[in-house]
Amino acid sequence: MKIGFFTDTYFPQVSGVATSIKTLKEELEKKGHKVYIFTTTDPNADLDEEDIIRMPSVPFVSFKDRRIVVRGMLYAYLIAKELELELIHTHTEFGSGMLGKMVGRKLQIPVIHTYHTMYEDYLHYIANGKVLRPSHVKYLSRLFANHSTGVVCPSERVIDTLRGYGVVSPMRIIPTGIEVEKFRRPDITTDMKKELREKLGITENQPMLLSLSRISYEKNIQAIIDGIPEILTKIPDAQLVIVGKGPHKEKLEEKVVDMALTDHVQFVGEVANDKVAIYYHAADYFVSASTSETQGLTYTEAMAAGTPLVVEGNDYLNTLIDDPSLGVTYESDRDFAKAFIDYYERKIPDDPEVLARKMYEISALRFGESMLSFYHDMVAYYETERIEKETEQTLEKFKVKLKAFRRTVD
Repeated sequence: MKIGFFTDTYFPQVSGVATSIKTLKEELEKKGHKVYIFTTTDPNADLDEEDIIRMPSVPFVSFKDRRIVVRGMLYAYLIAKELELELIHTHTEFGSGMLGKMVGRKLQIPVIHTYHTMYEDYLHYIANGKVLRPSHVKYLSRLFANHSTGVVCPSERVIDTLRGYGVVSPMRIIPTGIEVEKFRRPDITTDMKKELREKLGITENQPMLLSLSRISYEKNIQAIIDGIPEILTKIPDAQLVIVGKGPHKEKLEEKVVDMALTDHVQFVGEVANDKVAIYYHAADYFVSASTSETQGLTYTEAMAAGTPLVVEGNDYLNTLIDDPSLGVTYESDRDFAKAFIDYYERKIPDDPEVLARKMYEISALRFGESMLSFYHDMVAYYETERIEKETEQTLEKFKVKLKAFRRTVD
């Protein structure tokens, strides 16, 4: 099968969406399929990229590190036609996504869409939520999804939200998989973990809590920081390490100073991709209070590294963390400290069998298999819908001719 991915974010831009697209592309190509990426121009992109078609773009409002396609319909259509694409998979509701829909309509092929982002959690970035409102998100999401052949939902939360919006297109929950071996990393030795902890000023006996994400308001890192004083009353040597960059970093640093927590909370900044796994392995716990995730790859990355999670729950995470050896979820921000202390004091040992089972569930292999199955189902569905539509049109034409014939006879 020849497939075109249409996305407004792809490498060298780094994001969860870009990573999931790259992972899916590699898995599909391992199975003998061909995937082409239709995406934005980028001043840092390699000029000699294979299977990547870049279209004119500009920085996206309020997200200057992201770009959006502004033109290129004819260019994209001609290339897609020449490549003989059989299916289009859109990964954004904006520039490239709209372009992918138009190209799919022109080529008369199925258009699958993945709903990656819960936009209601991000409205404050666009004119402080005064221009784009939840009702607008609901309308635009419903319109986009219902004009897709089928919709991929990374979690139960997404499919429930879209059903609430009134989406009636076929939908399937397919969690984004990760390349497990990139995070399992048996090559990371005890000495390497010790070296990193020493660099951070954390001894072997001090519990290291790791927060790793984009540092933005909706990631709710402030709730983790708020819970540290209570944790210190029971675990006085606990250390929180915050990895990442983002617009909320400066405010959080000020918060740590105001709360007199500089001896227990440190900001590392952005970490190179090949170093991220070492942080997961060096940490004793991965923590998060984010409520904006459709899925959250950092959770499965930490799990692949064997690091237990203490995270704010949702339908997806409550299912993902299905054994105490993997971690625990809690209900709300105010429950974080207590949940962490309780889990820390239980000292639950690793369970290799549970972890091995979970590795397949979160793997890129399963992700690719599930997506390919959905593609095949949607190709069949599209063909059935097309035949039914053509039949209806033929019947309508026949009825018109029949009426005209009757008038002539009369």
